[in-house]
Amino acid sequence: MIVSLRGVVIEIGLGSAVIECNGVGYEVLATPATLAQLHRGEEAFMLTQQVIREDSNTLYGFDSVEARAMFMLLQTVSGLGPRLAMAAQAVYSSQDLSTFIHNGDAQALQKIPGVGKRMAERLIVDLKDKVDAVPETATPARGVTPVATSANEAQVIEALVGLGFREKEAAATVAAVVAEDPSLSTGAVLRKALNLMGSR
Repeated sequence: MIVSLRGVVIEIGLGSAVIECNGVGYEVLATPATLAQLHRGEEAFMLTQQVIREDSNTLYGFDSVEARAMFMLLQTVSGLGPRLAMAAQAVYSSQDLSTFIHNGDAQALQKIPGVGKRMAERLIVDLKDKVDAVPETATPARGVTPVATSANEAQVIEALVGLGFREKEAAATVAAVVAEDPSLSTGAVLRKALNLMGSR
């Protein structure tokens, strides 16, 4: 089981990064906030969770013990897999998720792409007594990625669709965010779009 990586960042995408350790490049899927802390060509340390399936072997990356603990906790809910757990953490922080679950706020949980009323209620029932085990503070995200242009808006939209949002809604939101501030970095556009779409 691969639980962490330390190496040079050789590639950063909107949904993943490649970290080279001793000559081997490992692709790690992570949230935009986590990826924003990485810098191409620099050494990075990342906590990971390896998910092995019959047809895949995937690494998910985290910037804190709290985030990884929440990722694992979410997957104890029946029907909730790693992709949905990652989507939840792309929209909300670990502390926000813990608060919504503890307070029984199903409406807030339904703003996570792929989470309907039934899944939101299941999250609350299954995890309400367990979320206190997740520490309240997590490492804040920081850093920037290259400036967004009309050419890579499609990449932001693709990342949002990959997280479960509808393409039409994602395209409209990204266009609005870029129109409001064309100087935003690609990661900043993605994070702002996530905030806007998660608050609807």
